[in-house]
Amino acid sequence: MKKILQSLSIIAAFGAAALAAHAQSAPKILFVDMQKLYDGHYRTVVEQAKLRADEQKAQAELDRMVKERDALVAQYKELEEQSGNPTATAEAKAKAQSDAQAMIPEINAKEGDLAKFQEAVGRELQSRGQQFHSQLIEEISKIAADIAKQQGATLLLDKSGPSLIGVPAVVYSDPSADITDAVAAEINKTRPAPAAPSASAPAVDAPAKN
Repeated sequence: MKKILQSLSIIAAFGAAALAAHAQSAPKILFVDMQKLYDGHYRTVVEQAKLRADEQKAQAELDRMVKERDALVAQYKELEEQSGNPTATAEAKAKAQSDAQAMIPEINAKEGDLAKFQEAVGRELQSRGQQFHSQLIEEISKIAADIAKQQGATLLLDKSGPSLIGVPAVVYSDPSADITDAVAAEINKTRPAPAAPSASAPAVDAPAKN
């Protein structure tokens, strides 16, 4: 009987040790919503405003170039009509035809400038957006990883965006395992303070009492 009890004690001790070892080796998984952090980042808001402003400037320049091209095309069509006017003299028709032909290279050059401008602006804005996105995601990832390490995580997963089959990448996660708010709070520690009102702003007089 004593030997049996000793054997049971040894088995129990071994089982407890095994459970403790399993608990120590079990991974701690945390989750973060990278898309939410990127979209809500104060620098994202500023950069998007800059991109919209530059897009508007580019569009204004494009509109000006289109207007110039359209004016040349209108002149060309007018000359073409003059060259076919039955009431015009042969000399007037020939001159109109010659002037119209002389405008073709200029019109083609305007078309080329338009295409090059659109391509260059589109490429520049896209490159800026991609570079900003990559840099900011890298910064956010570092902050998220640091917080995850502080909380003892062995794995941090991004819960934003669908998987390859169109379902959420993370179907369910315990809210206590989500560190998105903690990362956002850390990010906002570097948010610049709002600009103080200008000292030159006129003072508002208090309403007179009756």
